[in-house]
Amino acid sequence: MIKSLLYTVKNAIKQLWRHKGRAVTTIFSITCMLLILGLFFFITVNITFATEALKAQFNTIEVFLLDTTGEDDANVMINSLTHMSEVDRVEYITKDQAMEEFKERLGSKGRMLDGLPENPLPNSLRVTLVDISDGDFIAQICRSFSGVEEVRYYATEVVKILSISEALQKACIVIIVFLIVVSITGVYNTVKLNVMSRQAEIGIMKCVGATNWFVRGPLLMEGVLIGAIAAGISLTTTSIIYRRVLELFNEQVKMLFSTGLVPREFMIENLAWIFMAMGISIGAIGSIFAVRRFLKV
Repeated sequence: MIKSLLYTVKNAIKQLWRHKGRAVTTIFSITCMLLILGLFFFITVNITFATEALKAQFNTIEVFLLDTTGEDDANVMINSLTHMSEVDRVEYITKDQAMEEFKERLGSKGRMLDGLPENPLPNSLRVTLVDISDGDFIAQICRSFSGVEEVRYYATEVVKILSISEALQKACIVIIVFLIVVSITGVYNTVKLNVMSRQAEIGIMKCVGATNWFVRGPLLMEGVLIGAIAAGISLTTTSIIYRRVLELFNEQVKMLFSTGLVPREFMIENLAWIFMAMGISIGAIGSIFAVRRFLKV
């Protein structure tokens, strides 16, 4: 069993080297597909995380209080809101807490706020909703309280963001399916040409008693090796690219969405399994189709 497997791998490597021009072209094709897949994976995952963060923000109503509104007045509002079935919880946020949160959101740039002569942020209430659909109703009630300077609620924006996120995810799926089909076709053509160029050799092998697996094994292994090599190259490249993206844009994204980009370790760990599974599967499927179609043994 082990000798047969070693022969299969050795023969597959020999054939890849013999036809290295076609192999390199196919590896390049699959690598490009996986790189584009990785790009869309980065975009989709980060959009999903950002959307969830925004939903958490938009599931809340910010009620900014006048400077003349004391904590006792705020407690009256809190009690009124807490007893409503549409409200999950209400938090009183002092101006100092608000400033600390703002600094954290700005990241390394938050130190610039230390030079302010006084804290310009107001005290506020953070009202968390049970269901985002009740936001307009609760926001209207909050505006009716005396001592309220402003009420912020962005229901329309979150609906638009969710729609855009869903559209992007569907577009990514369509593009990925197209790229997979193109890559399988590339592997199929590579193995097909190898089979056609070895018809005489394969015929001799069959005459001396070679089994179907003995003949087909190296051909199938070629596709698997092509996919695995492409997956390794793609993973290394995407890891380098994503590290650079984090260095350039993580702080800006954190300022916009109150959450940074997805950590590189999490992204690459998951992408490694996806790349290897897809690369090997594409190579194997392309080989299987070619062997079944052009190798009648």
